[in-house]
Amino acid sequence: MKTIRPQRITDRTVSVPGSKSYTHRAFIAAALSDTPCRVMGALDSEDTRLTQKALARMGVSCRPDGPDLVIQGRGGRFDPVAAPIELGNSGTSMRLLAAVAALGQGPYVLQGSARMAQRPMGDLLDALNRIGVPARSLASNGCPPVQIVGGHAVGGPVRIDCHLSSQFLSGLLLIAPCCPETVDIEVARGPVSRPYIDLTCAIMRHCGIRLSRDGYARFTVPGGQRYRAAEIQVEADCSQASYFWAAAAVTGGRVKVRGIGRGSLQGDLGLVGVLEKMGCRVDFEADGVAVTGGPLSAVEIDMADIPDVVPTLAVVAAFAAGTTIITGVGHLREKESDRLAAVATELRRMGIQAETGEDWLRITGGRPVGAAIETYDDHRMAMSFAVAGLKTEGIVIRHPEVVAKSFPDFWQVFNRLY
Repeated sequence: MKTIRPQRITDRTVSVPGSKSYTHRAFIAAALSDTPCRVMGALDSEDTRLTQKALARMGVSCRPDGPDLVIQGRGGRFDPVAAPIELGNSGTSMRLLAAVAALGQGPYVLQGSARMAQRPMGDLLDALNRIGVPARSLASNGCPPVQIVGGHAVGGPVRIDCHLSSQFLSGLLLIAPCCPETVDIEVARGPVSRPYIDLTCAIMRHCGIRLSRDGYARFTVPGGQRYRAAEIQVEADCSQASYFWAAAAVTGGRVKVRGIGRGSLQGDLGLVGVLEKMGCRVDFEADGVAVTGGPLSAVEIDMADIPDVVPTLAVVAAFAAGTTIITGVGHLREKESDRLAAVATELRRMGIQAETGEDWLRITGGRPVGAAIETYDDHRMAMSFAVAGLKTEGIVIRHPEVVAKSFPDFWQVFNRLY
């Protein structure tokens, strides 16, 4: 357990690691190239290592070159892998690599943790089958472990449901250029987390891929393309930055996060706009984004596109006057934990009124009290509730090591606030 000491923050500047979402996609785009790609600023964490190790088993070489990684791809054709590929509780790895396996040879089995075996991906499996790829859930429930039989991807028209995860669409988009036929994707529902689709398309275009789109409803990717060699710079992670901006909000101090700019493609940058509406000041500076806390007021906000920062905002809302209502977040129940239930439970443990519905979270601000916070094997629970301890005496984080999933150095960086 880790006890958080209250601290009045005056003016701090911190750096956070590269974006987890960006790193996964950069690794896969590089793996799909047939010439070496350089990835700069990649996140080194449990989840990104799982993706890197899985690609290595499929024949993709990756070597360090100073602070960068040089990845030698396979041009969209991967080695067979006889034994199951273990992906822990990395939903991004599972969903994107299930699509990548469609370009391999023979059957691939992808499996993960007990929680992963509860996380649905039937909509992706259905879409893969529609482009010619035999794909199934070995438990026959639409969840991992899954078997993907590579070597059969053809392309053509496909309809995909993305109301649970945008990663289904991202996986399909990433492999579409390597199919022999044009892939014409119609999105049936969703997608949620739309900025992640923009990020996927941006990386594809950066690597020379042509595609067209009609908003988020239809995407057309000509087949027979090749990912070209590229240098891919991974942005600093706005999801990880959110905890430090929230620290400023709840303490009334000022915290700047380096390496993030107004032009970031990451949707989670939108949190600073929400904090501004709650009473904070936001400054976009040459070397980063700074938030200065002020008297906090409740907001009503649809966060369907930025679900990863919902726990962060929920903790801030516990210190705000009034009732904050967060909507459009039903898909949070399918994350590393049921985040809606987990966040509400831990806020109530702190003496804060919190209620959930099918796709909403309602928090009435007050005076939080000390509590031992359960983290549910969920990195975002640990990091979000650590923020509360900067203002409230007696906050203890159980299993603080879960941050290794996405931000191994979180506690060292967090300590720089003192």
